[in-house]
Formats: sequence, structure tokens, C-alpha cells
Amino acid sequence: MSLTDQILPLVGFVIGALTSFLVTSLNERTRWRRRQAVRWDEARLNAYGEYAHTVKELAACYQRIAVGRGLTTGSSPLELTPEVLDQIRAGESRRSALSDRLGLLGDTATNTASKRLNHCLWHLEYLAQGLPTSGDQDWDQAYAEFRGARRQYLEHARTSLGVTGPAVSDVSWPPPWRPSRRSPVG
Repeated sequence: MSLTDQILPLVGFVIGALTSFLVTSLNERTRWRRRQAVRWDEARLNAYGEYAHTVKELAACYQRIAVGRGLTTGSSPLELTPEVLDQIRAGESRRSALSDRLGLLGDTATNTASKRLNHCLWHLEYLAQGLPTSGDQDWDQAYAEFRGARRQYLEHARTSLGVTGPAVSDVSWPPPWRPSRRSPVG
């Protein structure tokens, strides 16, 4: 048996082992990247959802206060008591913490939309509590702006998560059945 006959199988074995090692390494790297992407997508989804929910809860509280103050119509008016103020402070603290989390996980467009949403939410808070603002908007205008900012935030969050298409078809606001601000004459 010549030296060439002995070396060729050895070279084949080494090439096969290297090829196997490279393919396995590439597969593991791809699997790791996929797991990381899923992990970050889950974290982003949770952050986006928790923030949106907290903002919605605060806006609903401000809406109820506005109803109680006669700024708009609606059910379940809420009086601005010390307990309600404590609830608002707790909700605002949670919103602030979640906003910081968004800053770490979100993309630029979603983070920018969340900042605009914060501004609209704070405007509702000021109007509901009767605090002075520099704008001329009434409650309905400010609430419409808030809804637009929330819709824009959700659209950017969906895009960031790779969700395609609109969340819902175009639905007008306010709904046609909304009661008028005038009291019924009886």
C-alpha cells in the first residue's frame, strides 16, 4: 500500500469532519439567532401591549373625570377624590416605567409615537382636572387627537413586530349612536 493510498482516506476524513463541523456550527448559530429574535419579539410584544393597556386605563379614568365635570357625555362619572388621585399617580408611575422599557426595546418610530401618545394623554389629564393649558382644544378635540396618537402608536408597534396589514378596517369616531351633549327635553 503506497503512501498516497493511505493519505487520501485520511484527507477525506479530515475534509468530512471539517464540513460536518462547519454545517453544525452554522445550524447552531442560525438556531441561536432565531431563538434570540423570538425572545426579543416576545419582550417587545409584552412591552408594547402593557404600555398601550396602561395608557388606555389612564385615558378611561380621565374620561370618567371629564364626564363628572361635564366636559363630555358618558356613563360612570368619576369624582376627583384623593383616592382617585392616588390611583392616577400609580397609573402614571406604571406608564412611566413602561415608557422606559419601550425606550430600551422599541424601534425609533414606535418610541416616537409613544412620546406623542404621552403628550396627548397628559393633555387629557390636564383638561379632566381643570388645570390650565395653552391650547384652545376642548375635551372632544383633545380626545380625538389622543385616539389618533394611540392608533399611530399601535400601527408602529405592529410594524415593529412584523405584523402586516391594518389592525381593523376604518371605523369612524364618534360612533353614530353616541348621545348628544344636550339634555333631552321632557
